[in-house]
Amino acid sequence: MKIHIATDHAGLDLKNIIRDYLISKGHEVTDHGAHEYDALDDYPDYIFPCAKAVASDLESRGIILGGSGQGEAMAANRVKGVRAAVFYNGPVEIVKLSREHNNANILSLGARFMTEDEIYGVIEMWLDESFGGGRHQRRIEKLDR
Repeated sequence: MKIHIATDHAGLDLKNIIRDYLISKGHEVTDHGAHEYDALDDYPDYIFPCAKAVASDLESRGIILGGSGQGEAMAANRVKGVRAAVFYNGPVEIVKLSREHNNANILSLGARFMTEDEIYGVIEMWLDESFGGGRHQRRIEKLDR
């Protein structure tokens, strides 16, 4: 699967771990940055290119990170065609439902609330879960208008 990934300084270390993990699993990963630590960087500079890439390729997905993942999801969701869901270590059912009911194409992770050990299962669940379609499809169409 083609996966785009991005973060600001708050998620840099975890982004690099996730990127390497995804590559080791055979995914094609495009890293939109950040590529080095800069406490003064701004997440929109990395999130917008990632979100635009996902929106322009319906077969791809995105994983974005920030301290909480909230601002990053807000930025990504401003791009038409993006449906970013936030997860920062609550019930994992949220991750499943974000795909099944909402066809989320970007997963926004709160790096300050997750560890490397916790993240792999969440990512695998999100990548493996399919969209349920049916009554949920008309809602997605309304979002994407």
